[in-house]
Amino acid sequence: MAPITVTKASGEKELFDENKLRRSLKSAGADQQTIDRIANAISDILYDGISTKKIYKEAFHKLRQHSNRSAGRYKLKEALLELGPTGYPFEKFVGELLKRLGYQTETGIVVEGNCVSHEIDVIAEKDNKHFMIECKFHNRKGHKCNVKVPLYIQSRFKDVERNWSSQPGHEDKQHQGWVVTNTRFTKDSLQYGNCIGLKLLSWDYPQDKGLKDLISKVNLHPITCLSTLSKKDKQRLLEQDIVFCQQLCEDEKVLNNMGLDNRKKNQVIKEAQDICNTNSNEVTK
Repeated sequence: MAPITVTKASGEKELFDENKLRRSLKSAGADQQTIDRIANAISDILYDGISTKKIYKEAFHKLRQHSNRSAGRYKLKEALLELGPTGYPFEKFVGELLKRLGYQTETGIVVEGNCVSHEIDVIAEKDNKHFMIECKFHNRKGHKCNVKVPLYIQSRFKDVERNWSSQPGHEDKQHQGWVVTNTRFTKDSLQYGNCIGLKLLSWDYPQDKGLKDLISKVNLHPITCLSTLSKKDKQRLLEQDIVFCQQLCEDEKVLNNMGLDNRKKNQVIKEAQDICNTNSNEVTK
């Protein structure tokens, strides 16, 4: 087959890579037979300039016919984009993610700097390290954090660090600023952030340790992964601080005030359980 160019959400073009599609399906938990079937189906619809959005939609549709669990996990990138319209659910998501990775965390904390006070998205501690974490949420695929973001965060962090360093018990602590985004960083922002010692965490950065990898590690998928809930219902849950599928699995009663009939509630709970179930084999319909 002649090389096919695909169009990304940013407008950039690149060659279609079937192996990339196969890796994403495997990461979602699809078995080899399902991966082969979907890859062949995508091959049949390819044309030069096809959008990655169209490829994703077709692959998601095929995958959902096979497995709620794999489809929900495959939808992770889009699900993170739906954690809006404000950035607060994403901040809560990041705080809980780090907590499950062994950090002590607080969200939405006002911290005194050396010059002024700052409202910090997430404060995290682990071992002898103290972190100031700023979350940059975007609801549009293709949007990247440019170099202005780490420049701004670094200036805030240095003001906070000066105050932290003067406090008792902080003499031997290591302080670091973080920037976490659900999308990606530009090349300049990565270069600057790494140069000054900021920790940068995005959808796929650092390699093999990005958000998508950490989420899979702790099995913390957002409710926006669920196909059985409407966007309106997801938004209502987010407004009640119900951000994770795991919360639905732990307490089904959170759906009682949603106006859903028993059949619908059972469908939602079943899908959430399928996505959260890491101990079972592939869950098929």
